[in-house]
Amino acid sequence: MDGGGGGRREVVAGELERLRAERQELDIRIRLLESELEAGSAAPASPAGEDAAAGVEDGLCGGGSGGACQTRREFVESGALPADMIYRYSRHLLLPDFGVEGQRKLSRSSVLVVGAGGLGSPVALYLAACGVGVLGIVDGDDVELNNLHRQIIHKEAYVGRSKVKSAADACRAINSSIKLVEHHHTLKPSNALEIVRKYDIVVDATDNLPTRYMISDCCVLLNKPLISGAALGLEGQVKIRGSSPVCTICGEKSVFTQEEFQKFDYEKFTESPMSDKSTPSLSLLPDSARVTCTEYKRMIDKGEPHLLLDVRPAHHFQITSLPQSLNIPLSVLEEKLPLLEISLKETMDTSAASDEQPSLYVVCRRGNDSQSAVQLLREKGFPSAKDIVGGLQSWAQDVDPDFPAY
Repeated sequence: MDGGGGGRREVVAGELERLRAERQELDIRIRLLESELEAGSAAPASPAGEDAAAGVEDGLCGGGSGGACQTRREFVESGALPADMIYRYSRHLLLPDFGVEGQRKLSRSSVLVVGAGGLGSPVALYLAACGVGVLGIVDGDDVELNNLHRQIIHKEAYVGRSKVKSAADACRAINSSIKLVEHHHTLKPSNALEIVRKYDIVVDATDNLPTRYMISDCCVLLNKPLISGAALGLEGQVKIRGSSPVCTICGEKSVFTQEEFQKFDYEKFTESPMSDKSTPSLSLLPDSARVTCTEYKRMIDKGEPHLLLDVRPAHHFQITSLPQSLNIPLSVLEEKLPLLEISLKETMDTSAASDEQPSLYVVCRRGNDSQSAVQLLREKGFPSAKDIVGGLQSWAQDVDPDFPAY
């Protein structure tokens, strides 16, 4: 028999747990007090950080309450943590390598987020929540319904309104004490230097090649740290690039000037647009090998026998499609030509119009892959193949407004 020893062990274990918790709490309080002492003798912040603090001191706290601005101003100036800031940022303060001094530096810093989309949304929200001193957001687009599933900073109520306004309001709702600067325009060589030079750090959260090149060059010229993020499909990456000695822009012998930067054509250099709203349109075919969506609709209304070939990937075809269309993705079109021949023959057999091969029309999402498909088909013995200009996007715009656009 244990003589009640089991009950005694439970009591001792409980007392040990209580004492350990008290000791942990005392350790935390000691670290906080030590950090406050160190903060009192810390060196002044960088000029950019001072500008950030001055912005808050001027009352530019993103529309927050005067009390929130006051507590932040006191913290920035003295390094002493008000009670509400200790509570708000307590998880930061408990980190031995961050602590009070880390929070103070964060509160004196300024960050520019370029792009308020899928990447910029979580970045801006986290920066606001963690207490960055000044948060600038630049984007020239408006919120669209098909943004909301991934651009989590925006809400349905903001559809059709400025992304920057939407993002700034969301950040203010999280932390009213920070300063928010709204740049309601696209970042371009003509305005980038003026905007970027005001911030300590730049986050590139854009989605196109020319803008990425431009931001990188701008940060090199202004000696600003650049954090680049990218996401495609199910993959993503974040990196900080170092300089390359042989680079013509950031290398040791670079002669690239701010004047040259402002005149440089990044769209021409990368052969791609700075906005997904201006998707480049290919022109691979003569006019005789193409029809507009309106012309194709008239042909349908007349009952002309034909075969409609949809060359989008299979998972695109599952989203939406035109009636009676045959899906053979462009990537496998050449190997599936026998299937296309069979389908054309079946179309001809069901039509009593003539013995001639029925017309073959090719469609894709935006009218680029379909042109490549028509080129291939004509080379492989399908002379009747014609491209539908603008693809399903044009069909939705010009023929059927209720057709699902994506």
